[in-house]
Amino acid sequence: MQFTKVMKIASVPVLSFLVAAGAHAEAYDGVHNALSTKTRDEVNIEAVQTASAPNQNVVRGSRGAETMAMSKDRSIVEAEAIRAAWAPDQNVGSGSRVNSKVISTMPHPADVRAKAN
Repeated sequence: MQFTKVMKIASVPVLSFLVAAGAHAEAYDGVHNALSTKTRDEVNIEAVQTASAPNQNVVRGSRGAETMAMSKDRSIVEAEAIRAAWAPDQNVGSGSRVNSKVISTMPHPADVRAKAN
């Protein structure tokens, strides 16, 4: 008898939740009309112009080299690249050695070559 009393008490919140969920269901209004400021003919003209536009399906870079702004002189960039490529510890990071900092004790080849000239 006590079990049925507990079931009745427990079922009241569950049923009230289901009723509340059903009360908030969305109503179906049918197919909605499109809201547009353009007429059908204006949209058609725009579509034809877009479809016949030049280079519309060309991926970036397929039209040749793109221009870019130069912030440094070419010789400076080339010298920096050579220096980085010849660095004696270029592939060594601070995590390469346990509990230590990487400090290069070797002279840089670009510096040695510059002193020789």
